Amino acid sequence: MVRIFVCIKEIQNPELPNDLFRVDEAAKEVIPVRDMPLVTSPFDEQAIEAALRIRDAGVECEITAVTLGPKQSQAALKRALSMGADKGILISDPALEKQDARGVATVLCRAIEKSGSFDLILTGRQAADWDAGIVGCGIAELFGIPVVTLAKRLRMEGEAVIVERVLDDGFETVRTSKPCLVTIANELGEPRKASLRETMRAAKKPVMTHDAASLGLNAGEPSYSRERLFIPVKDGKCEMFSGGSATQIAERIAARLRERKHL
Repeated sequence: MVRIFVCIKEIQNPELPNDLFRVDEAAKEVIPVRDMPLVTSPFDEQAIEAALRIRDAGVECEITAVTLGPKQSQAALKRALSMGADKGILISDPALEKQDARGVATVLCRAIEKSGSFDLILTGRQAADWDAGIVGCGIAELFGIPVVTLAKRLRMEGEAVIVERVLDDGFETVRTSKPCLVTIANELGEPRKASLRETMRAAKKPVMTHDAASLGLNAGEPSYSRERLFIPVKDGKCEMFSGGSATQIAERIAARLRERKHL
């Protein structure tokens, strides 16, 4: 039995209109949009899909979705279970909510470790709120296991994991051994929709809840400080140039650029 853990995160919907986005500059925090339901990060849904495709390929496996957040984050686990995951783990404790990437990776590691052995950990390429892409690699570093990033396809062959990953100029195939961690790229394709059968079964699937005490954790000091968080002001101006010929117009543009010391 191959044991797969998929780390997921519930976030504010990234498809919300930009004019709803607000920042508390004094607190250096994003202000949540009221009365708008949170969603699972789309990249994390693709990580769930990657795990399910391994099962579809005939590998006998147990898929566990893991998330850190308030009790409402159990909705993200329910979505994962409705897609086809077997179990859920919710880590919920106010003391652990404002963790930096290193802290989140530590908490997720401890929850996975407490659940027993694992063969494969999957994460999205990044969370679609902050787009940092740090936690997955941090988990691998803390566990001391190989990590392969930006996978568009993966399969398991015995003790080996074969990953086709995305590069800037193409693709490459990487072979590594279990246990390992793989981050999933959006090139994997659309995740499946929850079926009625799995949605009905999801209510009976087990969800384990942990807090800081049960994991033996304390809220640590962040490894970095946020100097400022703000929405950039876009103050664009347009200036039109005219002339009797293209040469005259080009000369006037060049003169203005020199005047502003851009040339």
